[in-house]
Amino acid sequence: MTEIGVRDLVLASHNVGKLGELRTLLAGLPLRLRGAGEFGLDEPVESASTFVENALIKARHAARATGLAALADDSGIVVDALGGAPGVLSARYAGADATDAANIQRLLSACEGLEGAARSCRFVCVIVILRSADDPMPLIAEGSWNGRLSRVPRGSGGFGYDPVFLDAASGRSAAELGPEQKHLISHRGQALQLLRARLGRAIW
Repeated sequence: MTEIGVRDLVLASHNVGKLGELRTLLAGLPLRLRGAGEFGLDEPVESASTFVENALIKARHAARATGLAALADDSGIVVDALGGAPGVLSARYAGADATDAANIQRLLSACEGLEGAARSCRFVCVIVILRSADDPMPLIAEGSWNGRLSRVPRGSGGFGYDPVFLDAASGRSAAELGPEQKHLISHRGQALQLLRARLGRAIW
């Protein structure tokens, strides 16, 4: 049962690492974030070429299937030397059912031979909230985190490409940063801070 004044919000993702991270970042808001797995949701086809369009596809699918407000993010790692790849294909860079390790290995192989500034990259995140599947005014927030691609995975925290993403300021991998430090500077942390501000002005 939902607490009075607290609104259920379904996360359009089966990624448990992302669910935990977003719950932490949304702490203190009158929202209860619930994962897609709780509802047995299938995965929609992410057919768009931009992060924001894919996030909207996922949010609309989750809202329509559950009847709840929905939150979705589309995020990935962008390497300019690869023409922006993996980009929106980050989660399936090594195939439709690829593991994080397989995606990382493919990226490192693609960047073999790149030196110095050619290894620069950034994490990008776009987060959207829809009050309903047909919400004409979704809340949208973006974040970007600049860094450099390491040659080998480092650290045991985080998920996705975190072990090979080196923060531009500290030189540490995203997987070596503590949760609090990561949330302050990450692409997802930036997007959530912006979203929190916009939620405060939104009509629910």
